Amino acid sequence: MRLIQVLFRLFIYVILILGVISLWESYRTNSWLPDWFSGENKTETSQTIVLQEITSLGRLELVRYNFKDVVEQQITKQWLPDAKAVLIVQGEAIGCVDLTKLDLDDIVAESETLVVHLPDPELCVFKIDHDRSRVYNTEYTFMDEAQLVQQGYQQAEKQIRQSALDMGILEQTKENARKLLTPMLERASGKPVVIKFDMNTQLPKLR
Repeated sequence: MRLIQVLFRLFIYVILILGVISLWESYRTNSWLPDWFSGENKTETSQTIVLQEITSLGRLELVRYNFKDVVEQQITKQWLPDAKAVLIVQGEAIGCVDLTKLDLDDIVAESETLVVHLPDPELCVFKIDHDRSRVYNTEYTFMDEAQLVQQGYQQAEKQIRQSALDMGILEQTKENARKLLTPMLERASGKPVVIKFDMNTQLPKLR
C-alpha cells in the first residue's frame, strides 16, 4: 500500500513538472497567453499585408487606347518627282502604375483610415502594331521606299504618344487605379482607404 502511495505521488510530481514546462514554453513564445499575463502589450498592423498585396501586382496596366491613323510621308526632290508613301497605321498606348516603387513609408495608417501614396501614373507603352499596319500606296519611291516607310512609322508612334496624352490617358489611369485598388485594399486592411498620387509625373522620352 505504501508503495502505491509513493508511485502516486511521483506520478503527480511528473504531471506538475510537465505542466510547468509547458506553461514556460507557452510564456516564452507568447503563443496563447493573454497580454496581462505575459506583461507585454501587443500592437497589430495590417500595413505589411497591404503592401504585399499591392506590390504583388507589379506594374499595373489600367488603361489601353487603340489608335488608327493614316500617315502620308514625303521626300521632296529638286529634279525628280516627290517620293510619297501612304501608311495605314494601327497602334496602342497603355497607362499604368508601377506598384513595385511602393515602400512602407507610402502607406500611412491613421486612426480610422489608411492613406496610400501611389507612384504617378505612367505612359508605359506607346507603339505601332505592325501586324495590323500596312503600306497603302507609294509613288515615285524607287530606292526611297524603305526610308519613307520607316519614317512614317516613327512619326505615327510619336503621334500616338501625343494623342494619348492630349486625350487624358494619365488622368484616366489615376481614376481606374482608385476604382480597382480602393476596394481591394479596404478588404485587406479593414479600414476605409484614401489613395493619393505624387505630382512629379515623368513622361517617357521619345525615341
